[in-house]
Amino acid sequence: MRASRLISLLLLLQSRGSMTAGELARELEVSERTVYRDVLALSAAGVPVYADRGRAGGYRLLGGYRTRLTGLTRDEAEALFLAGLPGPAGDMGLADAVAAAELKVLAALPPALRDAPVRAGQRFHLDVPGWFREAGPPPCLAELARAVWADRVVELRYRRGDREVTRRVQPYGLVLKNGVWYLVGRIGDDARTYRVDRVTGVEVGAEHFERNEGFDLAGHWREQATAFLRTMLRAEVTVRLSAAGLRQLRHLVDAPYVYDEVVAAASEPDEQGWVVAQLPVESVDVAYAQLLALGPEVEALDPPELRARMADAARRAAARYGGPAVP
Repeated sequence: MRASRLISLLLLLQSRGSMTAGELARELEVSERTVYRDVLALSAAGVPVYADRGRAGGYRLLGGYRTRLTGLTRDEAEALFLAGLPGPAGDMGLADAVAAAELKVLAALPPALRDAPVRAGQRFHLDVPGWFREAGPPPCLAELARAVWADRVVELRYRRGDREVTRRVQPYGLVLKNGVWYLVGRIGDDARTYRVDRVTGVEVGAEHFERNEGFDLAGHWREQATAFLRTMLRAEVTVRLSAAGLRQLRHLVDAPYVYDEVVAAASEPDEQGWVVAQLPVESVDVAYAQLLALGPEVEALDPPELRARMADAARRAAARYGGPAVP
């Protein structure tokens, strides 16, 4: 446990340059007294840790000291190469950089761990695109990725419906969702999202923008994705569901939170184990297609239009299966 903490402390100083005892204590989740003892232990082991005194003081490593990655465990080494699975990095034009970084990490590993990339590659493969989607990256993705890394303002030509628009955007980040790349950018104070496969042209300017360091890309994406789904679910239908139908409904709704809300608001089961629930849907047409997948495990109650369509589908299915199979 302590050995792992000492390595973490050393890597923190190596990556951040200088840190106070309080900052190290917060990062390592220990007391400042423990940090003082760990620094003494590193010094005794020959690591050149130097303490700067005064208000702006802290601990730092002397002379550009760098450590080799000999403190990695097998699990850590394999996880490191697992994080570099080919695919998204290559789409962004970073395949060569990832390969070079892996070679450098591999060279720094002790001999006993140098099979880590082979073991990870034999056991895990990341296939990002959906089943019925072309696997190639969007044409402008690599150029946008370079602009994101460099914090450069870009001018986008973007296909919106049957017309093309131009937008001057601060590219904050890229998100890969179900095989589709999205650009999150800012125009003034507004954060906006663009599908990269609809970008028809990119001009990267010389102007740098000041990034809001408090912007949380992952948190922003979660909020936007949830809000987008809620705007899609503009209608509501009332249904009766058997216990089996309620379980199967999980695979038909668009997001886990929708299913959880439906279950939480459902009525108590009746004598047959059926519940009444309100289901948010995109439209009656979409609800009809979704509920057909539940077969006899669901009964549509409202609106009347949906109930009539479900009843008609049931009559036609009964007629189809009422006689012998027709070859």
